[in-house]
Amino acid sequence: AKRRSNRNLSGEALSREQISQLAWSAQGITDSQRLLRSAPSAGALYPLELYLVTAEGTFHYMPAEHGLVQTAQGDLRARLSEAALGQPTIARAALDVVVVGVYERTKKKYGDRAERYVHVEAGHAAQNLLLEATSLGLGAVPMGAFDDGQVAGVLSLPEGWTPLYIIPVGHPAA
Repeated sequence: AKRRSNRNLSGEALSREQISQLAWSAQGITDSQRLLRSAPSAGALYPLELYLVTAEGTFHYMPAEHGLVQTAQGDLRARLSEAALGQPTIARAALDVVVVGVYERTKKKYGDRAERYVHVEAGHAAQNLLLEATSLGLGAVPMGAFDDGQVAGVLSLPEGWTPLYIIPVGHPAA
């Protein structure tokens, strides 16, 4: 009942625990035997990847290890904001979660319906993250207005990996 989109975020850093919980809520492992995740996935193929952009650097979330791999040093939030039509919330937020789809993983099994299934899954993961942000007392807002190619360039995404969502997260500004 309390979940609302919030673009008015302070730049105050998030704790490691908060970032960990947010990443887990979107794509974390919930069944260690079958490696099922927190968001449902057509055929359990898991075509989503999460990138976390902070002032300290950019990180790729690895669900199996519940860990982060740094992919870039330095603060890319301003560049990410530029790629997102200059939306200032992205540059200001403590954390920008970029949900990335790898259609080929789902296409192997579902053919032409793959794109639809990947988009539905991105919605599940985003909603989980938004609800977790709310439960942690944080603000967040899902954004889809960005140039796919520019975002892929900022994050140095591999070929065939498509940005689907940018979700700025942070402490609500006073």
